[in-house]
Amino acid sequence: MKRSILPAATVALSLLSLAGACKGSGGDAARDSAAAPPAGAAPATADTTRPASGLTDANIAYILDQANAADSARGRLAQTKATSADVKGYGQLMMGEHHGLRQQGQALAKKLNVTPQAPANDQSEAQAKQEMDSLNATAKGKAWDKAYIDYEVGYHQAVLETATKALGAAQNQELKDLIQKAAPVIQHHLDRAKEIQAKLGS
Repeated sequence: MKRSILPAATVALSLLSLAGACKGSGGDAARDSAAAPPAGAAPATADTTRPASGLTDANIAYILDQANAADSARGRLAQTKATSADVKGYGQLMMGEHHGLRQQGQALAKKLNVTPQAPANDQSEAQAKQEMDSLNATAKGKAWDKAYIDYEVGYHQAVLETATKALGAAQNQELKDLIQKAAPVIQHHLDRAKEIQAKLGS
């Protein structure tokens, strides 16, 4: 299956969401296919100053939710379409940890009284749908396993770069702390994906 290379700007917006401590296990990951703002969250009140990067805390909260929902959904798909035990296991890891992270992000947004808001011209939701459509259209087998893992390697590489940029954009210290805790967990996800990628072959 031919894989497209996403523009850097789209990747940056789509992947910022993984900037958090990926903790937690299982859970009702089925709810992660949609990225709705936390129920009952009030409008952002202390988030009116837009930093030089152009992202507000409300933007970061939105991107957090979108990307965690997307990676959890892809992990859930891997449970039914992957044929390699390693790929299935990786999908389960993504499904559980990103569901847990999504819950943490939503709880923090509610605590900070910030309503997630998409940045101008954000394409993260459309990009996530495009990737899911592509994976759904690919038949089960080695080609599917490789397509999924190849995507996850690129995804987590971009996340590590974007998390660093997010630190400069975040205005709230608790949000900064959440981002700072992310790096080793994201690195673990990337390392594991690369291990599986090597096993599957080029």
